[in-house]
Amino acid sequence: MEYIYFDNAATSWPKPEAMINAMAAFNAHVGSNPGRSGHRLSIEAGRIIFNARETIASLLGARDPLSVIFTRNATEGINTVVRGLLHPGDHVITSNMEHNSVMRPLRAMEPDGVELSVVSCSGTGDISPDDIASAIKKSTKMIIVTHASNVTGIIMPIAEIAEIARENGVVMCVDAAQTAGSLPIDVIRDNIDILVFTGHKSLYGPQGTGGFYIRKGLEKMVSPLERGGTGSGSEFEEQPDFMPDRFESGTPNTIGIAGLGAGAGYVAAMGIDTIREKEIALTKLFLDGIRSIKGVRIYGDKNPAKRSATVSFTIDGMSPSDISFDLDERFNIMSRPGLHCAPSAHRTIGTFPDGAVRFSFGIFTTEKEIATAIKAIETLSYETGK
Repeated sequence: MEYIYFDNAATSWPKPEAMINAMAAFNAHVGSNPGRSGHRLSIEAGRIIFNARETIASLLGARDPLSVIFTRNATEGINTVVRGLLHPGDHVITSNMEHNSVMRPLRAMEPDGVELSVVSCSGTGDISPDDIASAIKKSTKMIIVTHASNVTGIIMPIAEIAEIARENGVVMCVDAAQTAGSLPIDVIRDNIDILVFTGHKSLYGPQGTGGFYIRKGLEKMVSPLERGGTGSGSEFEEQPDFMPDRFESGTPNTIGIAGLGAGAGYVAAMGIDTIREKEIALTKLFLDGIRSIKGVRIYGDKNPAKRSATVSFTIDGMSPSDISFDLDERFNIMSRPGLHCAPSAHRTIGTFPDGAVRFSFGIFTTEKEIATAIKAIETLSYETGK
């Protein structure tokens, strides 16, 4: 059975053969623990991790590969930054379009004395940099915003917000879980201090991989989330303070990072600009196709150039869960209904508490699949409206 997979914002699929082959090759021919031994297999494992670090640093515009830290996922990276940087009396600014991976760690800091300001976005999910600037106080320590919403796909003006942060001496943190690998990013050009990414979405790596970039020198301000063996400085019982060991304790997911490095390499070879051009074209094709269907409501900016390849919609008279179920059972179309772990975003666009159906496209999505989906939505809308 052939599936039409439109859930790439949750995790990309299918994966490049290069990613699968890299993981199989590591398991078959290396399989060792990096940095914990002196033999050739351990050295090769370390080389694989460093190569992945170099590839991702290049995609993010980072000059030093050692400024890229590997974690289990973007959530662990965000928790590391939030819990390691913020202290009682600090003030942090975010938006109401954030994923719970941002909101929940921030909310958890409020009882500890961290003040949180949530800046409101427009009905399409867009944010005004001026509103961010107005929320800054003397105690503001960090601004943390998504690069693109996982609900509406709206792309935030992170360079403008980062400039405001720089002018006020505030740390700028970007949640790039939805964009690393699919949108052009340059952390140096855009004055981004910290950028968190996940490996299993637009970098086409396996689940259980991710990490964050941190500007050189800033790492001293962030306490590690975990401490333990790093394979370095073993004569000391204190955590190393150099990068990346400061934040990477315990045996790494080397087989996963091998796959992540290969996935990121596949993205780099294809080219971010090429990927972006394709995803804009696919999104436009879909938006144009469903725009005139009676009873269909589209959320977010209608301009595909202002959003990632993510579209949320509803059909009058049907719940999002029923729409997604029918798409799966009758048309073999995989989608995600509900609140997408972003209840504040759905309140903002007016779809709370039921949420919406989300389609998210990727580099393996075809125009034929888009056309099939448009016909399926037209069928469901017609049947509901009869």
